[in-house]
Amino acid sequence: MSDVNFLHRQRHFMANTHPAPMHSESCDVASLYQRHGLEVLQYLARRCTAEAAEDLLQETFLQAVRSADRLPGVTLPRAWLFGIARHVLARHYQRPADFAPLPEIEPRAVDAAPEDQRLPAVREAIIQLAPELRETLELRVNDELSYEEIAGALGIPIGTVRSRLHHAVLRLRSALTESKSSL
Repeated sequence: MSDVNFLHRQRHFMANTHPAPMHSESCDVASLYQRHGLEVLQYLARRCTAEAAEDLLQETFLQAVRSADRLPGVTLPRAWLFGIARHVLARHYQRPADFAPLPEIEPRAVDAAPEDQRLPAVREAIIQLAPELRETLELRVNDELSYEEIAGALGIPIGTVRSRLHHAVLRLRSALTESKSSL
């Protein structure tokens, strides 16, 4: 699937303001689809092909519809969706959800802005992080989830989220200091 088709799909999310619910139980899931579908699609697309991301998005919301009875008790619905998407993605790669390594993604060229010379070192330092640190950092930075949402999505205590982010930043800082001193 081409990037053009993927971008068309993203525009569809923005234009489709009234998705039709399948039945009365899915009304809440339908509103979650409208509000967070694009974010979940982008999360998935960073971890697999665009075509697979669309399929996994459908599977994510199918699982959400199947679990709609739990939704009234969910404190953070966005985190709940990301947690479902994470498990769907883990099943896609047939690895355990707890420590499934994220696939490496080639950076895309930006049109006119010159690339910061430190960026390759930052990318390499992020790749070198332990999978659980990298995943927590990416949920915070790329997906802009709150600490509470990350905890919900990963099924870990909020203190663990804080600890992982703290250690990720320390390791990145250390790796970048080392690469700077070797220049």
